[in-house]
Amino acid sequence: MDWFRTLNPIAQAAVAGLFTWGVTALGAASAFVTRTVKQTLLTSMLGFAAGVMIAASVWSLLIPAIELAEAQGVIPWLPAAVGIAAGGIFLGIADRLIPHLHPGMPLEAQEGPDTHLHRSTLLVLAITLHNIPEGLAVGVAFGGASTLVGSGAGSFGAAIALAVGIGLQNFPEGIAVAMPLRGSGVARGRAFWYGQLSGIVEPVAAVVGAATVLMVEPILPYALAFAAGAMLYVVVEELIPESQQEGYTDLATVSALGGFIVMMILDVALG
Repeated sequence: MDWFRTLNPIAQAAVAGLFTWGVTALGAASAFVTRTVKQTLLTSMLGFAAGVMIAASVWSLLIPAIELAEAQGVIPWLPAAVGIAAGGIFLGIADRLIPHLHPGMPLEAQEGPDTHLHRSTLLVLAITLHNIPEGLAVGVAFGGASTLVGSGAGSFGAAIALAVGIGLQNFPEGIAVAMPLRGSGVARGRAFWYGQLSGIVEPVAAVVGAATVLMVEPILPYALAFAAGAMLYVVVEELIPESQQEGYTDLATVSALGGFIVMMILDVALG
């Protein structure tokens, strides 16, 4: 871990983004060993992912944003409120401008502009929309670790916790793309390729997030809240509905609570 700590924040963000992409690829690699996954397992993983993202938004992003705004002499709640709204608006606009198909939905349920893109491409685009705010969150966290008041082991540890938490919830995202394709007869290698492809945007977004806050330090609390707002949009608009669409509502809810607890423990213990 010492070698990682000695890297500059942009390099740290890149490595962390590659890690989160790698976990997505690991989930997609399930296409090599099976054609299907039990719905109860997928439901529990989606619920877990929702819980992780909610907790990460609060502990790793919004609380630091509020504390940093206060240290900067800004109204503490203002950057958080503006950032959350901006992140949600950004994802809402992207939802309408980019054609995509949520996992488990029929082709007729495609969202965004009408298009003749293949189902696999639409699935990748849907998960990619998730991964942009996740990558930004990781990058902003590592970029901010060198500028946060009282930075050092605490803020660096919080960034590590965020990367680990997002990596954990990326596993079912890789499965969510690869398994439907594998079940429809797509070859193992091709299903894996599309599954991991959805996560490749994360290291890119992480580098962009870290570089931005390092160049324009005063926007850090807004950037933290922006990432939180975008992640919360994904949870409410997609992860929670998807986790409950097959009727396993209690399982999805309990799994979400479990994900929240795991992410909270990670952040408090490491941060």
